[in-house]
Amino acid sequence: MSTPYIPCLDLGSYINGSEEERKKFSDELGRAFNDSGFVTITNHGLSQELIDKLYENIKAAFSLPVETKRKYEKPELAGQRGYTSAGKETAKGAKTPDLKEFWQIGQEVTDGDPVKNEYPDNEILEELPEFNKVTGDIYKKLEENGTHLLRAIATYLELPINYFDKHVHNGNSILRGIHYFPIENPEIIPDDAVRAGAHEDINLITLLIGASADGLEVLTRSNEWLPIKAHHTDIVVNVGDMLQRLTNNKLKSTTHRVVNPPRELMKTSRFSVPFFLHPRSDMDLTSLPSTIDAEHPKAYSDMTAGEYLDERLREIGLKK
Repeated sequence: MSTPYIPCLDLGSYINGSEEERKKFSDELGRAFNDSGFVTITNHGLSQELIDKLYENIKAAFSLPVETKRKYEKPELAGQRGYTSAGKETAKGAKTPDLKEFWQIGQEVTDGDPVKNEYPDNEILEELPEFNKVTGDIYKKLEENGTHLLRAIATYLELPINYFDKHVHNGNSILRGIHYFPIENPEIIPDDAVRAGAHEDINLITLLIGASADGLEVLTRSNEWLPIKAHHTDIVVNVGDMLQRLTNNKLKSTTHRVVNPPRELMKTSRFSVPFFLHPRSDMDLTSLPSTIDAEHPKAYSDMTAGEYLDERLREIGLKK
């Protein structure tokens, strides 16, 4: 059985490189997404100081008393802003909710774009002023990185390099801080209860800053679960369902999960901060004609990004 090809790519070589280096990066990225469905990225411009501050603030936010956190829980926003408590999100097709709580930060439109009216305001965490600044800085940096990665993907798909730009400018992207809380009584949780059940991401691509502990596993094309051990300094990037629909399965969404730790580590926390790069809700996800042929008939119905997001939020229990 072949070992999955998991490259570690230098984003700086794409942003600042020659035409030849940019093409090489694009080809490597496309090959990896076809093979294992994910890559790790270095030289992404996030300083270690900023990453350390991010995790300090994420840990501090989830350490607040439950009654304080619940002040920021707005069920009517379907988990898209502020705090979401344990037991609310269930992987598609699973029966038991994930063992986690999370906080979501969305787009801040500052250039007068009328799309601002579509987005709810972010919840400002009053108890930790630095939290709002640091997560906002991380959001913008990952959004910028994601735009470069989508340009490389556009080149790989033989599309104009700026194909995605207008769709992700002021897009509906989400930064999610996740706390996989300690499992205090492992003997009484359901047998199928896990930190995050096997799932695919909804968006175009996901950028994940290396987590605080092991547990992330990716399902390879040969149907084997592969543990991902990303350094705290690296960013893991994977394909989401929206890009899979757009490319008619040429680029496949990556199935992944977060497994429970060994028994001796069950009473410890795990923190993770993924950035889900979403387009604007009006982006047409109709499969590109170049990805459809006799061997690859059209696999998906036509749908906008907003319609697809709405459908998936209902499937995972965040929207009624």
